[in-house]
Amino acid sequence: MDSSGAGPGTAGPQAAERIGETLLGGQRRYTRVQVSEATGVDRDRAQQLWMALGFAAAGDDEAVFSDGDVEALRTWDALVASGTMAREDEVAHARVMGQTLSRLAEWQAREVMARADGQARDTGAAGRSAGAADLATALLPVIERLQSYVWRRHLAAAVDRVLLAPPGELSAATMTVGFADIVGYTRVARHSDIDDLAALLGTFEEDTSGAVVSNHGQVVKMVGDEVLFVTGQPADAAAIALRLTSPDRHSKGLPALRVGMAAGRVLARFGDVYGPVVNLAARLTALARPGTALVDAELAAALRADGRYRLQHRRPAAVSGYHHLRSWALRPRR
Repeated sequence: MDSSGAGPGTAGPQAAERIGETLLGGQRRYTRVQVSEATGVDRDRAQQLWMALGFAAAGDDEAVFSDGDVEALRTWDALVASGTMAREDEVAHARVMGQTLSRLAEWQAREVMARADGQARDTGAAGRSAGAADLATALLPVIERLQSYVWRRHLAAAVDRVLLAPPGELSAATMTVGFADIVGYTRVARHSDIDDLAALLGTFEEDTSGAVVSNHGQVVKMVGDEVLFVTGQPADAAAIALRLTSPDRHSKGLPALRVGMAAGRVLARFGDVYGPVVNLAARLTALARPGTALVDAELAAALRADGRYRLQHRRPAAVSGYHHLRSWALRPRR
């Protein structure tokens, strides 16, 4: 029995309820019917948005919504009503926001629990849950301010990029797309314990992110052992690729990578990139030998004109979607 008089089986739910009230702006006391009545938003539309954000569907009689949920739906509906957000795009917007922020929230929740575990080794489940609740309550205002700062900084950088784009290139633009992945990752993952795998992925993420952003690129996303990045200038893409395939990586304790890059028109949509150029870069990555970077014909032509690089033509290959794929190995000119 803990100090509150609750048994160990109730400590977790109590802590979860306390954290939930802190995060959600009050108790979860409204059903979806009541939320619809309070906001004037049709129940089916509200449910569709709720699920697009990544949350499980709620029954008509389940009291799972708080005052914070009601206010958020009112704000969302006002954005659509004002024309700031198109009604036909709202589900897609909700899905992108939900997918992006759910990963952040999952990581943060695990970090809080790991910290609570470290502070409550001798107090059992009740102490662990209470510690997590205390940490969440204390850290929420700090994390919220930091997240707002980082978001505003990224938004300012994105606005700069958009303002520099030629008219008509907001959703489709000419850029270089690149992939980099860890050589032999499947084998390494199969034979490594969880701590070693976490260390490898942490090193990979720090290394690739540093290479991309220090050379004026943008990380689009990371998926396991692979990073997708874009640049506006071919020379920046070349600098990223050569750093990620440098011969001295092993001596620095960095994993061996292979890189594939292609240039051309790309569709930018909801923070991701699409089009044949993206597929081509992925195919080139699969063809690249360990510690090398392959580029397509268009990027090779741009870099050849630059004069700072050597481009060695490779034998055409047949891969999925391409029967005669031409590629060039990128190397610095000595």
